[in-house]
Amino acid sequence: MHSPASHAELVTATAVAGVAFILIAGALLGRLAQRFHQPAVVGEIIGGILLGPSALGLLPGDITGRLFPAEARPLLSAIAQIGLLLFMFMIGWEFDLGLLRKRRTAAAAVSLSSVVLAFGLGAGLAVLLYSGHSTVHGKHVSGTAFALFLGAAMAITAFPVLARILTDSRLMHTRVGALALASAAVDDLLAWCVLALVSAIATASGSGTFVQTLALSLAYVAVMLLAVRPLLATLFRRLVRANALPHLMVIVAGGVFLSAYATTWIGIHPIFGAFLFGLVTPRQPADALQLHLRRPLGTVGRLLMPVFFIITGLGVDIGGLTRRNYLELAAILAVACAGKLIGASAPALAMRMPWRQVATLGLLMNTRGLTELIILNAGVSLGVLDTSMFTMMVIMAVFTTALVGPLLPRLGVAPAETAGPAAGAAAVPEPAHPDEPALVGDEPAVPESARGPAAQ
Repeated sequence: MHSPASHAELVTATAVAGVAFILIAGALLGRLAQRFHQPAVVGEIIGGILLGPSALGLLPGDITGRLFPAEARPLLSAIAQIGLLLFMFMIGWEFDLGLLRKRRTAAAAVSLSSVVLAFGLGAGLAVLLYSGHSTVHGKHVSGTAFALFLGAAMAITAFPVLARILTDSRLMHTRVGALALASAAVDDLLAWCVLALVSAIATASGSGTFVQTLALSLAYVAVMLLAVRPLLATLFRRLVRANALPHLMVIVAGGVFLSAYATTWIGIHPIFGAFLFGLVTPRQPADALQLHLRRPLGTVGRLLMPVFFIITGLGVDIGGLTRRNYLELAAILAVACAGKLIGASAPALAMRMPWRQVATLGLLMNTRGLTELIILNAGVSLGVLDTSMFTMMVIMAVFTTALVGPLLPRLGVAPAETAGPAAGAAAVPEPAHPDEPALVGDEPAVPESARGPAAQ
């Protein structure tokens, strides 16, 4: 005789069914976005917004609540968190310091100019917006944390999405493409540092707690660099000798999750633990790691990251925005675009780049995409952003990313243009990893993470 499922079993089954719906909707809308020359992530985020209270939730019958009930959302969030942590590991593991060394002068000029201007404008805007967003779920938000967070969010350029755009538009071999990618790497590194500071401020209950969090964070970084890194190198060598590399993905995934737990315990967001574990993970032997680590993790990312995109969209409530919020949104869009377009263009003009390349560089640096979503979700979990602010910032992320599709072809930078070395750059960069051959001209190696799970 059939016995009815328990309530807990039904909640779990509902979450699993929600994942199935998310994967199908994400695949369809991501593909649709690509047909309009947009990154798939734009379609997946819009899919989440349509499935949430902004569209489907407006229909009678509470369809959104039935598809994604409140009891099932923590399970969906946990699945999304696993995909996010593995993606952040890939970002850290594929982070190419050589990309920065080869173009340190030009990339530093473009990046610092765009970061400083965007951060300054964002922090200044935060001062004006703070009074309307100083309370999140009944808790007071630190004005310093709010200003730093908004500044960091404005300063972001989405490195993985940018790499995919450059590849699809065949601009990777151009000077402007190489410079944009190197500058974006610096942008994101600086923004992660600021976000770590915001995380410490937001979770600290006083100056003493903040100092303790900062000290523990520095100690953790030192342990990862001085102890974990050589231990991982030794472990990888032994696994190679024992022909046990098929177990590598499980071991690395366990390390990612433990590192994320450690940073959470310290008082900063778990994404920093995953990113730092990626930075200290060995890149050798390249061929074996390509087969046993990079490819399987890329597959897992392609499976789980759409859940993250849709969950993000479910938190967006456009219908809840007030008339004042729309004025704030206009200001956010203006500041976001001005900070990157002007900040990146000024040093490019000083380097006497043609105006089409200058405009292209500014447009590319204004791309925020997935990296912005990661930071915004961190802001929600840290209690820095309320629902309306989160909604406006997600709209900004989608808008600045979607601008590239229609505007980039109009700027007319020739894909066949050969990259000349930017100021301070070497003529031919070294590959990011030995299994990636040196590329022609001034083209940087594209990280597998940028081509894989989330560089959509």
